[in-house]
Amino acid sequence: MVFASCIRRSASRLASVCGRVARSQAISAVVVVNRSSLAHNPSSLLRPFGSRSLLYSTDTNDRLKSDQTLIQVIDSEIKDAFDADVQGEDETPGSGDFPFKIEDNPGHRTVTLTREYNGEQIRVEVSMPGSMDEHEDGMDDNEDGDEKVNETSIPLVVTVTKKSGLSLEFSCTAFPDAIVIDGLSVNHSDKSSEEEEQLTYDGPDFQELDENMRKSFHKFLEARGIKPSVTDFMHEYMMKKDSREYLLWLKNLKNFIQE
Repeated sequence: MVFASCIRRSASRLASVCGRVARSQAISAVVVVNRSSLAHNPSSLLRPFGSRSLLYSTDTNDRLKSDQTLIQVIDSEIKDAFDADVQGEDETPGSGDFPFKIEDNPGHRTVTLTREYNGEQIRVEVSMPGSMDEHEDGMDDNEDGDEKVNETSIPLVVTVTKKSGLSLEFSCTAFPDAIVIDGLSVNHSDKSSEEEEQLTYDGPDFQELDENMRKSFHKFLEARGIKPSVTDFMHEYMMKKDSREYLLWLKNLKNFIQE
């Protein structure tokens, strides 16, 4: 019985050893197969990273091509705008015909005219030329209404200030052959808040005033230099300024694309 028990234990150990050997051989075979596959295709582990790099390179090339196309278009516009600006160089008005000092800051949509007249400070804010759509209704009964609709005009805000600080503000529109007063208000330098300014009575609509009063206010402005000879020059000046501002805008745009 003792001999039989020894034989069974030996057989069990032998079976256990054979099992471990078989598993080891199986694992070795898998490793060898995997290594062989990797040797034949070493880039298989890098494929995901390679795809991302290729995608990024494609996106970058597309962006560079689109930016280059845009820059070429902008360069063409800059050339055309520069040629137009050179052809339309500003003329300096005569001091007698143009009594105002011009303050023009590049990048701004408006130009400021200033002068002193018999102790009054006169300031005119001139805006870029615009269409006459806002005046179209008021010209329906005018024989020249159709012609004026096709013209351009410049908006003006004229402020006449006395030494006391009291000022008269005119909202005007300058046409090539006439100046229209759109509104009139009296302003006080002692206004304490924006709310009070909004509640201030600015008077009736200018067109509702007596005709003689309207004519007198036009003569009032003319005596202070707001007349067609001045506004005609400013109309040409603002047209050229519009071209200069467009050229500056194009250059800033190109600088942004190139960064």
